[in-house]
Amino acid sequence: MRNSYLAGLKIPVLKSVIQMSAYDRYEAVIGLEVHIQLLTQSKAYSADSTEYGSLPNTNVSAISLGHPGTLPRTNKKVIEFAVRLGLATHSNIRETNQYARKNYFYADLPKGYQITQDKTPICTGGSIRIKNADGSFKVVQLTRIHMEEDAGKSMHDIDPYDTLIDLNRAGVPLLEIVSEPELKSGEEAYNYLSEVRKLVRYLDICDGNMEEGSLRCDANISVMLKGASQFGRKVEVKNMNSMRNVQRAIEYEIKRQVDAIEKGEVVAQDTRSFDAVAGTTFSMRSKEAANDYRYFPEPDLQPVVISEKYISEIKAGLPALPGELFDKYTQSLNLSAYDAAVLTEIKSFALYFEELIRHCRNYKAAANWMMGAVKSYLNESAKEITEFQISPERLSRLIDLVDTGKISNTVATQSLFPLLLKESGKNPLQLAEEHNLLQESGEDALAELVKKAIARYPEKVAEYKGGKVGLIGLFMAELMKLSGGKADPKVASELMRKALGSD
Repeated sequence: MRNSYLAGLKIPVLKSVIQMSAYDRYEAVIGLEVHIQLLTQSKAYSADSTEYGSLPNTNVSAISLGHPGTLPRTNKKVIEFAVRLGLATHSNIRETNQYARKNYFYADLPKGYQITQDKTPICTGGSIRIKNADGSFKVVQLTRIHMEEDAGKSMHDIDPYDTLIDLNRAGVPLLEIVSEPELKSGEEAYNYLSEVRKLVRYLDICDGNMEEGSLRCDANISVMLKGASQFGRKVEVKNMNSMRNVQRAIEYEIKRQVDAIEKGEVVAQDTRSFDAVAGTTFSMRSKEAANDYRYFPEPDLQPVVISEKYISEIKAGLPALPGELFDKYTQSLNLSAYDAAVLTEIKSFALYFEELIRHCRNYKAAANWMMGAVKSYLNESAKEITEFQISPERLSRLIDLVDTGKISNTVATQSLFPLLLKESGKNPLQLAEEHNLLQESGEDALAELVKKAIARYPEKVAEYKGGKVGLIGLFMAELMKLSGGKADPKVASELMRKALGSD
């Protein structure tokens, strides 16, 4: 009976092992194409507004509608933003940049072609460093960054009979970052997108809001046997509106392709979309042959020449970037990788911390306050750090009061910090004095409190002297109660031990 029972258990166990080993034999090859919508006030080649949320088809003109006889003009801000991103990713910036026409027709592209760059992308090479969950770093190489314009938006779910077109987005400037196919998992893709979003926000070239379409990602995914030299058939997944959905789509697609290959099927080279509700991808159109976009040089725009002087001027104005700050905090300030990651996640938060450590040399305490009391208050108040009413200089004085023993950390957090939030005109020392919060560290005054605390528990003194040293906590709690929480714990503890005969 026992043997037959065990034999019955072996089948699912072996099946599980076989299934796991099948997936383990393959590796994914993933490359991402990220479209970054730029924070310019006008479109890439016209003066039309780029304001998000305007009424449909109000941010248009004869140029963005593609009327005959209209001529585009280059938006200089797009060039500047492209150079900023190129410098931040350590890319090679091209001197002579030519525009190209990418010919295809959709109803939301009135001209019948897109102005983009083909053989002369403004940036080549470069890299983006990502940090994985295990703390390791990976440098993802970039193929290119190029400038182009966006198409309009087609809406299929508003009218039951017709597709509606909003051309407000037509002509909005984009930068497209194309990575090398070096990502190996959905998690790495998520981390890569997180770094791209953080980078463009630090550079002030894009707000990074995927739900508004400001940051859009297409994923090229294939699988191959580990150790193989030839990539598998590539599938492109489009229309993903969050970083988490990009990760989910990639993880599903890897499993789908491995399952197909293991069944002896051929992976179709198609363009797919992701169903976020079902967690699956589905085919939109076949991509067996490369699209013939009939690229040719844009005849209506002169090539743009970028000088070394221009690049140097933009470089001089770049802010400190998240990777640089992360290295500074972990290597120079000796903060943990976790602390550095939290502090650099949002640019404005990092800038506040940068100003704080100009006034405060206790970097760990400064980080703890930022990630503790400050962050909690901002979350509870639904505020940004830019709305925070305590200046970095005032917060540094609060930290200094704790460091110099004038107040305890508990009093600073629970009493003085809330007072600083309410009374913006006074410094921490003034408020501590006015509200009687300064810590008592004088030995004479504390010695009296020690005597009173010990007298409160005479029967416990003998137990303490008999070896129950843990009772020191009882006496200290009574002392702190008598002092109203203002006794210096370090001085008081030393006096208490002496009074109890510990020393």
